[in-house]
Amino acid sequence: MLNGQWSVALSVVVLLSAGLLTVVCSIRLATLGDLLADRTGWGEAVFGAVLFGLVTSLSGIVMTGVSAADDQPQLAYSNAVGGIAAQTLAVVVADAFHRQANLEHAAASLQNILFGCLLTGLLGIALMATFSPRVTVLGVHPASVVLVLFYAGGLRLIHSREVPMWRAVPTLETVADTPDHQGNAVERDGRLLWAEFLCIALIVVAGGWAVTHAAEEILSGSDLKPGLVGAGIMGTINALPEAVTAIAAVRRGAVTLAIAAIIGGNCLDVLNLAVGDLAYTKGSLFHSANRDELFLTSSAMVMTTIVLGGLLMRQRRGWFRLGFDGTLLIAIYAMTLVTLAF
Repeated sequence: MLNGQWSVALSVVVLLSAGLLTVVCSIRLATLGDLLADRTGWGEAVFGAVLFGLVTSLSGIVMTGVSAADDQPQLAYSNAVGGIAAQTLAVVVADAFHRQANLEHAAASLQNILFGCLLTGLLGIALMATFSPRVTVLGVHPASVVLVLFYAGGLRLIHSREVPMWRAVPTLETVADTPDHQGNAVERDGRLLWAEFLCIALIVVAGGWAVTHAAEEILSGSDLKPGLVGAGIMGTINALPEAVTAIAAVRRGAVTLAIAAIIGGNCLDVLNLAVGDLAYTKGSLFHSANRDELFLTSSAMVMTTIVLGGLLMRQRRGWFRLGFDGTLLIAIYAMTLVTLAF
């Protein structure tokens, strides 16, 4: 049953069930992330982008790795970059739940801006690898190693203790990242909090495997293109943890954590390409990308640039109460899906 053929109907049921389970887990994950960010002293931006982003990206890592191992390179690639586009749209969803001001205004911080720059650089490296010579070392393209090193160097820079030359000017709508020492939850044993955090991570991993198998069955049983299935179906489910946890974090007042989880999770999703490249045994995953995958990567880069613009401009109110960035993100993502459908 688990490894056999699934019908399209069963695959749809599995996708919906996995999506619902992800929503439930992600709501609890937001609370745990906020508490652990205070306990560790890392702050919402760094904790949200690294550990929080890692857990919310686990399903995407599994989806990309399993798809690549199952000889579905286009599905693996489009899931990774399509998930980035869908997760970036989660900024708009979270913004709708923060009515005091535009979310990018309230959550502007140097760390979040640097994570956005890191994400843009990672996407650029992925595009460069696609057009590079078809060279692999032990079956892995050198760009996979470069992606990991670039990410590690970016984290070191972002976590630097040097006095920054740029900082967000506090306003009445700015929500500062300050530790919350109130409530019974923070009195819980830290080990129990970490244990629950890891248990949710394992559930997310299992959900990622189920979604991958279901998506592969839908792809084989329909005329849909890998790019559309990877971005529209897998990418959307892949984006659910970031979207739901961002909403939950905003409702808790942890707006910096909300933005950091989305952008940080996106950075880790680019590293999914390295995971897929390692799992793909027929060459380089980067060179398996076709026109749809390259279009998705470009779309993700443009959407990231728009979020960066929103964080820098810090518009309090804007178009349709979402700001110029939120409105543009919706338009670009819709255009991306329509383009992939044809």
